[in-house]
Amino acid sequence: MFELLLCALLSFPVLYTVLETFSLIRKSCDNCTLNMAASAYPKAMHFTSCSCVATNVSSRNFLVSSSSGSLKMKPVFRKERCSLRQSLNCAGYASNSSFCAIKPIFSSLSNTNDSQRTVSESYLILIRHGESMWNEKNLFTGCVDVPLTSKGIEEAIEAGKRIRQLPIDVVYISALIRSQMTAMLALTEHHCKKVPIIVHNETEQAKVWSQIYSEGTEMQSVPVIKAWQLNERMYGELQGFNKSETAERCGKEQVYKWRRSYDARPPNGESLEMCLRRAVTYFKEKIEPQLSSGKHVMVVAHANSLRSILMYLDKLTAEEVIHLELSTGVPMLYIYKENHFIRRGSPLGSMEAGVYAYTENLALYKQNLLDEVLDEVSL
Repeated sequence: MFELLLCALLSFPVLYTVLETFSLIRKSCDNCTLNMAASAYPKAMHFTSCSCVATNVSSRNFLVSSSSGSLKMKPVFRKERCSLRQSLNCAGYASNSSFCAIKPIFSSLSNTNDSQRTVSESYLILIRHGESMWNEKNLFTGCVDVPLTSKGIEEAIEAGKRIRQLPIDVVYISALIRSQMTAMLALTEHHCKKVPIIVHNETEQAKVWSQIYSEGTEMQSVPVIKAWQLNERMYGELQGFNKSETAERCGKEQVYKWRRSYDARPPNGESLEMCLRRAVTYFKEKIEPQLSSGKHVMVVAHANSLRSILMYLDKLTAEEVIHLELSTGVPMLYIYKENHFIRRGSPLGSMEAGVYAYTENLALYKQNLLDEVLDEVSL
């Protein structure tokens, strides 16, 4: 008698939870006919549905999910609930809800395991590092290794929040600390919570030491590849000097020419053309093949190395690229599909200000070109 009473008490919460789950499912699928067709607890229970909306319902003791027209309900034990709730929230789901809404720009992205997605298109995320200490002081920085300010740290974290739902398989950074700090801080906000591991390829011994990242650790980590080719443009003898003071000393026109001309070099420094040659060559040889293979890539670099890459991606002219300004810590999103790059702007919306910093000068330049073409046609 005691055993029967005990069994009844133990089975009541399970029965109650099953009924509670059925109620949630019926509310979310008013037009669907649900037919139970499988075995009893604790094995999975399978249901068939008629054009049912994709649903992911988490009740107190069960997880109900829907895919390919089939609903499945699996038991969730007490000690698993916390991690389950956390994983659902990271994936953009609302626990104890019968409907999952994801922002439109992420509608084509998979919230499941990144390795299970289709290789139809790849995502390229470009981020200029957060504000550095010399950015704050308006100094020529170039290849000097300067860290982020507190504002730059906040920008890096905010960038991570913007891209947290985008899949990332590999990260490329420059050899400078402001790029590396930005990448690492941004990755702390990513939904997958993978551990970033810097992969060193400088020497054979460095390659051996970098084997902490391997196929066995691929699901828990993301490789971060350091490349000097992505470094900022070398400003030579201008590095460390205040930009405004240098303009007063050397002349505004001369400093503007050094900074914004395509082929002009500052003393013992690089022109934008020279920076483009190394950055775009590396992009074509190392990064683009990753995208072609279906990998999703994030590149965290600098104003001029990214300006060079954008010139290649968007087929900008030498006149157009010199007017291109990039905000610190703001992600830019591209879709790579069928050997073409499609600019999507910001992960939070393509119209957001400052995302793709076409300046007024560049807009005016483009309009003048269009006017010239129209004038020629009218003649």
